[in-house]
Amino acid sequence: MRTIIDTETLEEFYKLKFSDTSSSSNASMGNFNAFVIEDVVSPEHEVLVRYARRDFYKICFMYGNSLIHYSDRTLKVESPTLIFFNPQTPYKWESLEHNEKGFFCIFREEFFKEKLRSNLGDLPVFSAEGVPSRQLNDGQSQHVSNIFAKILLEMNSDYQYKQDLLVSYVTELVHFALKLDAKENLAPHIDANSRLTSIFAELLERQFPVVSIDQRLRLRSAKDFAENLHVHVNHLNRAIKLTTGKTTSHLIGKRIAIEAKVMLKHTSWNVSEVGYSLGFEDAAHFNNFFKKHTKVSPKEYRLQEAVTE
Repeated sequence: MRTIIDTETLEEFYKLKFSDTSSSSNASMGNFNAFVIEDVVSPEHEVLVRYARRDFYKICFMYGNSLIHYSDRTLKVESPTLIFFNPQTPYKWESLEHNEKGFFCIFREEFFKEKLRSNLGDLPVFSAEGVPSRQLNDGQSQHVSNIFAKILLEMNSDYQYKQDLLVSYVTELVHFALKLDAKENLAPHIDANSRLTSIFAELLERQFPVVSIDQRLRLRSAKDFAENLHVHVNHLNRAIKLTTGKTTSHLIGKRIAIEAKVMLKHTSWNVSEVGYSLGFEDAAHFNNFFKKHTKVSPKEYRLQEAVTE
């Protein structure tokens, strides 16, 4: 069994950033913490940062020249940007000029238990397929900076209900970003079709990440998902089409293609092994699938990515 992409734990994060624990009074091992970027980022720490998933969520407000290698994409950060990271998507931060400033907070989902009405994974800002970053203008940047300032101030208080306040501040960051995306339909699931589509999306996402050849995708077709959800395949297809405008097969294929690109870019598995772990019985089938979704073959994609790194 070969693991393809590591997962960094919260404990490992603290060891990486704070080798001398006495240097940070905030480096507690709880489910929530917040930091000023300049206080914890340095060139020597950057060398140790690896492309990996984390077992915690992260919200970062930063500016300065840097790159975020996120899933199969690379995001360039220059102007003030608000970025959301989730435990399902691997990423790595790379400084270009070591001039980054801003804030970030990290938390496990347990921090929000019984405090947040919806699941964190259901929020569009933490979607594996969504856009994780939002560029901000001066007024928006000041607003976000003020929220982080309140978080840091409350972290050091002895207020009896400070966790409630911290949850409310983080929730405000999330909803601030959602309001920036107001042109999209971000309404809660209000009908049976939306509810079924949400359950389908959660079931699809739950299959990832693929961390070994032994972990083959089990659900790969609309029929597979319909049987698992105990509905007729026509009913599932109709609900998803009405809700998203896309076919069930399109959504499944798109998500598998994203995972395939991540594996080809960031692992040493050969093309046949990648295809097999994603449920393809032979390399030819996987090659045809990948080329249909990306316009290039798996080998061509891997070569292209190697040249750009």
